[in-house]
Amino acid sequence: MADILEVAALVEGGKASGGPPIGPAVGPTGVPIKNVVDTINEKTKDFKGLKVPVTILINKEDKTFEIKVSTPMASALLLKECGISKGSGEPTTTFVGDLSFEQILKIARMKRDSLNALNMKTCAKTIIGTAFSCGIKIDGKTAREVLKNVDDGQYDDQLAEGEN
Repeated sequence: MADILEVAALVEGGKASGGPPIGPAVGPTGVPIKNVVDTINEKTKDFKGLKVPVTILINKEDKTFEIKVSTPMASALLLKECGISKGSGEPTTTFVGDLSFEQILKIARMKRDSLNALNMKTCAKTIIGTAFSCGIKIDGKTAREVLKNVDDGQYDDQLAEGEN
């Protein structure tokens, strides 16, 4: 059985470097750090400006490697979509952004595989909950109002389209 080293790191999309934590972990294995960094940067280029979780799997015997990229945290995706750097310190009273329900669905589709959601409705509700904790409104309404609207079926058509 192959001897596999697993290295987990949080890197800025498209800007991984040979410094810590990647360089010191990969260097002793004999796998060229530049190749690993180049692969990570290629795979994370669409997440510029976001911290992206990556896992590097290195086969110590044949010096091959595989890079697995996870999606950034939902809060980071929401903040980027709003064009802001941080959420509200008082999310129930001080709002820092406003997204459309379509933008919520876009993020829900990005996170779908990593969320324990049975369907798009549950996935969207999870993202709406995160928007609530960040102080982000949706279509000019508070997250609580939108969650009630979702439960009442007001977004069913958009959610059905989001399933695809």
